[in-house]
Amino acid sequence: MSLADLRQEYRLAGLTEAEAERDPVRQFERWFQDALDAAVPLANAMTLATVTEEGTPDGRVVLLKGIESGGFVFYTNYASRKGRQLARRPAACLVFFWAALERQVRIEGITEKVAERDSDDYFRSRPLGSRLSAWASQQSDPVPDRGFLERALAEMESRFGEQPPRPANWGGYRLVPQAIEFWQGRENRLHDRLLYRRRDGGWTLERLAP
Repeated sequence: MSLADLRQEYRLAGLTEAEAERDPVRQFERWFQDALDAAVPLANAMTLATVTEEGTPDGRVVLLKGIESGGFVFYTNYASRKGRQLARRPAACLVFFWAALERQVRIEGITEKVAERDSDDYFRSRPLGSRLSAWASQQSDPVPDRGFLERALAEMESRFGEQPPRPANWGGYRLVPQAIEFWQGRENRLHDRLLYRRRDGGWTLERLAP
């Protein structure tokens, strides 16, 4: 089959201004709960897009780990490729796609580090292997082979046992949204697109052409 022949009609639902929440974060929480209720695999997976030093876009999938103070929280190594990019330019974009619900959400905003105590609390909640690997992996740096990583993990296990502290270069970011767009697939490609923009301490809402 040709890729050009891969098509899908979208008929599950619609999204009107009348039914949308006035606060886009609340609207996101509604849709996220729908994704959980529908057992969408990895419902908290999101594409994080950042900007390189050369000004080109860069993206990868990370996991949403909280919605706090009106922002979207994820955790990573601050010295990783994305961490270095955010240190230079904190603007970023998040994209959720829940294919089973024919829905997409785009979130544009500015990132900031979460409080150290929040990073500590989340780090302690992670499985032991994940905590140890945060020490073993110098994220985004080249390594000679898989065995190098496995030996580093064993070394960290010997060093810390079951109580590894949080590495100083590992923690959370909060993306504070400036714009959030909700996309609901509709028949004949006349998709619903509602865009919230932050303005004068509140939010404006407008409909975009599909």
